[in-house]
Amino acid sequence: MRLSILVLIAAIAIGSTVIILGFLTNHEYVEISDQYKKLENYKIELEKINQQNQQILEDLQKQIENSDDTSLEQIRKEIDVAKRVIEDNKAELERVIERLSQIEPTT
Repeated sequence: MRLSILVLIAAIAIGSTVIILGFLTNHEYVEISDQYKKLENYKIELEKINQQNQQILEDLQKQIENSDDTSLEQIRKEIDVAKRVIEDNKAELERVIERLSQIEPTT
């Protein structure tokens, strides 16, 4: 009788430990997975913005080729702004990619 009670208590203790560890591990994985997905979405959006900025830059450069001298200064300023935005965007993309590689989920 005592042996069966001890086995029952041990089974409950082990089962509780496994359930608690499973919950904590799964909860932690879900947080990392959510964080990874958010960063992945952010990276995709940054890439889209970068493509749009590249297109703007190309359009501005075409405008320079086809414009007169009076509007060149304004177009050059816009090109400088576009280049700065693209460089900032690339730097941010590199940080996001680095972060993604650090927390990549193991599925």
